[in-house]
Amino acid sequence: MSPEEIERIARGEHADPFARLGMHVEDGVLRVRAMLPTARRVGLVDTSPGADTGRVLVWLEPAHPAGLYEASIPTRSAPFRYRLHVDWGPPPDEGEPFEQELEDPYRFGPIIGDFDRWLHGQGSLERPWQVLGAHPCTIDGVDGTRFAVWAPNASRVAVVGSFNHWDIRRHPMRLHPDAGIWEIFLPHVAPGERYKYALHDAAGRRLPLHADPYAFAAEHRPATASVVAELPAPAPLPDEARQRANAFDAPIAIYEVHAGSWRRRGAHDGFDGHFLDWDALGDELIPYVVDMGFTHVELLPVSEHPFDGSWGYQPLGIYAPSSRFGSPAQFARFVARCHEAGIGVLLDWVPAHFPSDEHGLARFDGTALYEHADPREGFHPDWNTLVYNLGRREVANFLRGNALYWLEQYGVDGLRVDAVASMLYRDYSRREGEWVPNAQGGRENFEAVEFLQATNRQVGTTRPGTLMCAEESTAWPGVTRPPHDGGLGFHYKWNMGWMHDTLQYMGRDPIHRVHHQGEISFGLVYAFSENYILPLSHDEVVHGKRSLLERMPGDDWQRFANLRAYYGFMWAHPGKKLLFMGGEFAQRGEWNHDRSLDWHLLEHAPHAGVQRLVRDLNAILRSRPALHQRDVRGDGFEWIDHGDAASSVYAFVRHGESDAPPIVAISHFTPVPRHGYRLGMPRAGRWREILNTDSGWYGGSDAGNAGATMHTEATGAHGRDQSLVLTLPPLATIFLEWQA
Repeated sequence: MSPEEIERIARGEHADPFARLGMHVEDGVLRVRAMLPTARRVGLVDTSPGADTGRVLVWLEPAHPAGLYEASIPTRSAPFRYRLHVDWGPPPDEGEPFEQELEDPYRFGPIIGDFDRWLHGQGSLERPWQVLGAHPCTIDGVDGTRFAVWAPNASRVAVVGSFNHWDIRRHPMRLHPDAGIWEIFLPHVAPGERYKYALHDAAGRRLPLHADPYAFAAEHRPATASVVAELPAPAPLPDEARQRANAFDAPIAIYEVHAGSWRRRGAHDGFDGHFLDWDALGDELIPYVVDMGFTHVELLPVSEHPFDGSWGYQPLGIYAPSSRFGSPAQFARFVARCHEAGIGVLLDWVPAHFPSDEHGLARFDGTALYEHADPREGFHPDWNTLVYNLGRREVANFLRGNALYWLEQYGVDGLRVDAVASMLYRDYSRREGEWVPNAQGGRENFEAVEFLQATNRQVGTTRPGTLMCAEESTAWPGVTRPPHDGGLGFHYKWNMGWMHDTLQYMGRDPIHRVHHQGEISFGLVYAFSENYILPLSHDEVVHGKRSLLERMPGDDWQRFANLRAYYGFMWAHPGKKLLFMGGEFAQRGEWNHDRSLDWHLLEHAPHAGVQRLVRDLNAILRSRPALHQRDVRGDGFEWIDHGDAASSVYAFVRHGESDAPPIVAISHFTPVPRHGYRLGMPRAGRWREILNTDSGWYGGSDAGNAGATMHTEATGAHGRDQSLVLTLPPLATIFLEWQA
């Protein structure tokens, strides 16, 4: 080697370290080289079959004071299997000289095959996490970890970590220039080791150390290194019962949870306590969800994220369950325990953007690799984040693979895709001149549409029965239509319009509701244009919006009554249900991610009453087919009356399949009881009051019909031949079920 090349190796700046390090035949001579800074002596031990492995065959000579050693082996003409005998000398502080035998990473050949590299470049590597990232494995009988990272514009990449003193000179990687992938197998590196990638850009400038985009585990914040981890065994396909639980005609009631603040340990007034890990959440959260009758739990993003205040919506390690709550194995156990208890698990998933922390994806190889280079496309002004370049095949593959990763490796039952509207529109939250039109001059983001369709198509093919849900706040057509029909391919869309309109109505003083009757009924105009989830999510109880209870008008009694009536209306309304934690017992304060929910409120009767109501609503939802079988079909709903603005009354019928008794829901949103209220009924015969949100059991005044069975009269009302005369409790919803 020339002095210049020796110097580049010594500085850790050689572009092709595998061409010089390790064992090679050069000019007819067999040579071996090793870069081992701080080593005092380095010897070569022959470990080929039949060799005397008890002695050093040859001692390498120093070629550079930084720790480069080399030797010629004139007695051999071809490379053979060997180990390095390293004398590290005495430790800097004290102790005996330390010697060890090491496998040389540079004696191992390429790891990633040509076909996988080609698939990755085409953006069609279905499970990219199996190829890239850090994988504990055994090669040629040697235990270690294989590392692979995509960095096509880097001039040099090395693995650094706790195993090599974070020294960029020790383990530079091999480049596959056809794919821009760098790889190396490091013997002796085991699960639990911390690591990052040290990159130099195309001009040779050293970049900040980066965490692994495909890391399967990460250090606990504020530390930022990736951690070598074994993946859990892939989860089996959902059985028939789990697939049925996600069907359009199944009862679905989702409990949305932020794992870091549902409950904490060792905190004063809930603040600054310790997070529950996944095992503890399994012990406490799962029985609670079962007891409350929810069918699914939806977790705010569990991927690794640097800032607690982002709630997980600015993730940097999207393949790593956050270390805040324990190990990947613990998360896998939590999901399995949910399934054993009959609970489905949904994850919030964020493919729209990522934070700009220097240890993350930002300018990963010195270029805008994962993000758009033009800030009009690549910077999100609302969240101060970077936008994924979905037009780059490898980036779309990275994200699409991540969706499948959570479903296959951890067995989750579905994903709720965050901020879909920000992906679909190039001008989302941007003023004129701050966005780049598409090729046709429009605002639609065709790359995002293609990505979402492809992701939903792949998930539907490989994980049947999975739920894919979109948080999409605009009127984009066909969000829940299949891709072959021009849709995006989601199963459900969050009904943000319903949430906004109904909460606005419920926040009005009852005396003013007479003028806003359409706010609460407008959602039925478009209720079957998509398959909807009705969300009362975390976003509605933060940033000064107040809790759901405190958004209700009136004195304390009226606030509780309004909330109970609203829940009754929501559970009767077409669409699947979602309620954020704390809403089920009427949390008074806004949600605070830094503290536990106010569980002590359940010591007070009004809060315990709301909890009983939600439990009973879930039980009725699950046991009455009329309330869920036709949730996404127009023939599952009909109005009786939504025009009685003077009384603020809404009455409608829910239908199931032909053998399911219909249910009539009546919501009354004034604080005055109404006796002798005649209501037209869809069938003649007996109707029984099966729920009254004003029941004393729930903290109400016990007005109503006392759970009685009532017979219709042949008196016309609301365009129907049969009617009932009812008592409508104040600020309440009642359910009536037809008795066969």
